[in-house]
Amino acid sequence: IMESTLKALRDGESVLDLSPRSTVSGGVEDVYGEDHATEDQLVTPWNFSVASGYSLLRDPQYNKGLAFTEKERDAHYLRGLLPPTVTSQQLQEKQWINNIRQYQVPLQKYMAMMELQASLFQLIIYTCGVGTQETNERLFYKLLVDNVEELLPIVYTPTVGEACQKYGSIFKRPQGLYISLKEKGKILEVLKNWPERSIQVIVVTDGERILGLGDLGCQGMGIPVGKLALYTALGGVRPSACLPITIDVGTNNEKLLNDEFYIGLRQKRATGKEYSELLHEFMTAVKQNYGEKVLVQFEDFANHNAFELLAKYGTTHLVFNDDIQGTASVVLAGVVAALKLIGGNLADHTFLFLGAGEAGTGIAELIALEMSKQTKTPIEETRKKIWLVDSKGLIVSSRKASLQHFKKPWAHEHDPVDSLLNAVKVIKPTILIGSSGVGKQFTKEVIEAVTSINDKPLVMALSNPTSQSECTAEEAYHWSEGRAIFASGSPFDPVEYKGKVYYSGQANNAYIFPGFGLGLVISGAIRVHDDMLLAASEALAKQVSEENYKKGLIYPPFSDIRKISANIAAHVAAKAYELGLATRLPRPQNLLKYAESCMYTPVYRNYR
Repeated sequence: IMESTLKALRDGESVLDLSPRSTVSGGVEDVYGEDHATEDQLVTPWNFSVASGYSLLRDPQYNKGLAFTEKERDAHYLRGLLPPTVTSQQLQEKQWINNIRQYQVPLQKYMAMMELQASLFQLIIYTCGVGTQETNERLFYKLLVDNVEELLPIVYTPTVGEACQKYGSIFKRPQGLYISLKEKGKILEVLKNWPERSIQVIVVTDGERILGLGDLGCQGMGIPVGKLALYTALGGVRPSACLPITIDVGTNNEKLLNDEFYIGLRQKRATGKEYSELLHEFMTAVKQNYGEKVLVQFEDFANHNAFELLAKYGTTHLVFNDDIQGTASVVLAGVVAALKLIGGNLADHTFLFLGAGEAGTGIAELIALEMSKQTKTPIEETRKKIWLVDSKGLIVSSRKASLQHFKKPWAHEHDPVDSLLNAVKVIKPTILIGSSGVGKQFTKEVIEAVTSINDKPLVMALSNPTSQSECTAEEAYHWSEGRAIFASGSPFDPVEYKGKVYYSGQANNAYIFPGFGLGLVISGAIRVHDDMLLAASEALAKQVSEENYKKGLIYPPFSDIRKISANIAAHVAAKAYELGLATRLPRPQNLLKYAESCMYTPVYRNYR
């Protein structure tokens, strides 16, 4: 009975409708939150099986551990499978956060959180009692929502970088889907192996450029898993509507190829036609299986593939590259907010970037686009306010013939400059942005040089993880004598300098992509447009309060992230309707309230 019931669930049959989800063409759901269900609709598979109790405790989506009520224990054959105490989700949350805080090593905290989260493929039961582990999806997200500032660095950057590096050693059971060259010609069948049919957001990586750590091959799965955890916790997208995918085409990392614990294909990376054919089959299968409104987020692809995939599928699929577009949107928001502290309009400032890859050029392009929009000036002109430095020095017109295509728009007329320090001296930027993926590049001389030009220089060291940051908060404040406005990609503690405490902002993509994705989902958008990214940036910048500004912050606190995400979702959805890209009709009258009503909340529900 249990097997047939679960098969019916996987096949989308109505015999066990766990939430009132109606299905439209392509299998994309039209009702978004499980919380829309009325209590008497909350039927579980275990209503239909005498042997249900043990199976219920093994399923992270429905397990509540000691929080099952007396009535639920009788109804679902749980008597004897749990200790007699009935506790609350709040007490469980308190116990778990206390347990996690006892770990001294961030990776241990990460592993504890991942064990609690589990997945549809992680049906493992631990003794359910205070102080012991259990798989419990709602408790995982409740912990993350209520302790986001503390746990965000654990489930995502910087700790997720170390987790990916050691993924083979800490791997216990699969999370998400692994699609390798072995599955070529059968990718649609592989997608159908995933037990959830109604997927709204896919995060996919090929593991070639994981954070600033390089090629981690199949072990990059930690990135899609971490991103989707934030889609749910911060953006309110249902966990069951999220699908992490790693595409394994091999790795050029010799250390991994020689590692007996490596979990991926042991071969050099496929390139050219073999690579593009596999990706095209994947994108075609995704659209065929999940419909046109499923969001595919490309994550941590190498530059040459990232730009090509975004350009190729941006006109045919709902695709988003967080490294290019999400980073650009969150940095633009920080720059716009910072104008209240450093003065002037966007067009009054000169930008200098260290790093001309997908992040650097993506940020530069969005800033130029916003500048063009504000000044009614062609973007070709506003780009001239933005300069980029790569490994060979300042990008100038004399280098154009040898530049990659995405760098060419930034090759301005200027004599060659060989270093960042010399570029600062001749370009005289008011805003310095690092997206190089190489640590310690904002040296004391560089910070002192940019400070000598500006009363309040804006310095953004964006590279992740912390070890790859262009400089630390302490270095920025000390070397600028407390004058810099500083933000970074990874978090830094407050810094005391000459008796004053300085707070640095975190230009974390988690401000943008969860709310951005929610906005696409609730509007039924079929394409991503640059104006949606601008709308997200403007919405985020408006969330910075006067109290934040007084501390020198250019981003709001993460403790307000659910409210921030709802605001971003409403602005993105509004832009989708304005552009004629939304399919959910009629348009809700109040998009903010609608966004809030669609957000998944990880509180326990009562099962009948």
